[in-house]
Amino acid sequence: MSFIGRPFFLSLILTWAIPVAVVASPERVAMVIGMAEYEAITPLTNTRNDAEDLAETLEGIGFDVTLGIDLNEAELRAMMKDFSFRSETADLALIYFAGHGIEVQGENFLIPVDARPRSNLDVQRQSVSLKELLDVVERARVMRIVILDSCRDNPLGGAIDTEQVLQTAQQTTDQPTRGVGGLAPANPDRGTLVAFAAKDGQVALDGTRGNSPYARALMQKMAKPGLEISLMFRQVRDAVLQETANLQEPYTYGSLTGQPFYLNPDQDGQPNVSGDEPSKTWSKLRPDQESQLMALADLGDTRSMIGLAYIRLNPEDQRFDPAQAVAFLQRAAEKGSPEAQMELAKLYEQGIGVEVDEARALELYRAAAEQDLADAINDLGFLHYQGGLGLRPNPTRALELFERAADLRHPEAQFNFAALIDDGLIADKGPKDAAAYLYAALRSGSQDVLNLLLERPTMFAEETRRELQAQLQQFDFYDGSIDGDIGPGTKRGIRAAYGLE
Repeated sequence: MSFIGRPFFLSLILTWAIPVAVVASPERVAMVIGMAEYEAITPLTNTRNDAEDLAETLEGIGFDVTLGIDLNEAELRAMMKDFSFRSETADLALIYFAGHGIEVQGENFLIPVDARPRSNLDVQRQSVSLKELLDVVERARVMRIVILDSCRDNPLGGAIDTEQVLQTAQQTTDQPTRGVGGLAPANPDRGTLVAFAAKDGQVALDGTRGNSPYARALMQKMAKPGLEISLMFRQVRDAVLQETANLQEPYTYGSLTGQPFYLNPDQDGQPNVSGDEPSKTWSKLRPDQESQLMALADLGDTRSMIGLAYIRLNPEDQRFDPAQAVAFLQRAAEKGSPEAQMELAKLYEQGIGVEVDEARALELYRAAAEQDLADAINDLGFLHYQGGLGLRPNPTRALELFERAADLRHPEAQFNFAALIDDGLIADKGPKDAAAYLYAALRSGSQDVLNLLLERPTMFAEETRRELQAQLQQFDFYDGSIDGDIGPGTKRGIRAAYGLE
């Protein structure tokens, strides 16, 4: 059995160079929705403009955009289903919704144009929840962003009167609004950012200049070359506060990955979602942006602390200072960042910036794993499988950790767990389960997994290969025989499932 994983614990099968004449699926996809012509509640003036203009902005910076205007519930759900499948092979999936939204019993709902709500139950039945939107983008490989230019709550409890809600909202300002009181705070999974046009508890203005203040600021900052995404949302916030005289403060929830990201790279070639080492990509940050990152870190932003640490871990950068990197990671780890805990564990394990301390490294790996950081769980699996950091080999515990990491969609863990099933080491799972994990690993975007399945498919039993063909056939990636022969047709299906056409 061959594993993909930590090279100093088990033999690592390195990425193989495979020349394939194919075109990759879009790395960045967006679904942009504007709801204006409501049938039963007050129409909105600028939401159509906001959606159309933002879609144009996103297309201009390289997104593959799906635009929906004035959708009824059925149309909205059909668009969500299609976008969910396409976003699985994208690095970044982004959703923007401009329209009415309502909080019902602590949950946020976005209202299609054909909704006729007269009660909380009507809202729940006739609308799409924020949770459903998050489910749509949850399988994007690196980053997920949901932006709501829509802030309403339901102040009237169980029997809502949307006309009265809208009239009440407009008593607080002479501008049209998209709500009163704001949506409920969001709590997305790691690697997902939810951005609200107005902080929970505030009104979002519809605007009087063709676009909402939030949409206008968003488009201006998105189009700005070379602006790292954390700083971009910070500048959007500042611009909206200035335009609305502090009436409206945008807010973001959740945490992005530790990889720097530029919606619109400048000519110096900042990456979009790069496969390079984070220390190298963060080092490309311009000095003015590094100072802004420092300011965010001083405000307690753990992602900024991690970015500053990565810069100081790049030996090719004049700012190289492992001890200072440790200090930044310590701050972020103490604030509960699992990614900082994981990176700090590596430094303690390898003695970079600190003395080697295996007990402290293991403690940090476990802390990150307890917060469901799949990388940490997978590494702990290897530590238990082979023994390390003071642990004795414990294959039973290792298998539990591999399965947990696989179920959290860690692609290497998915592959490894499929191999364990194929070898008959998982009592309650068989070839169909192994194939399901292999298919999921392809969709998760591991180049190692793709290369192994193309070059060494016979490392898996024939029945597992048959089940993989059936999986590919189920999702229209393969139309040949289910015979376990991974020939040209099956390989085309494997590449297509990975996101290559």
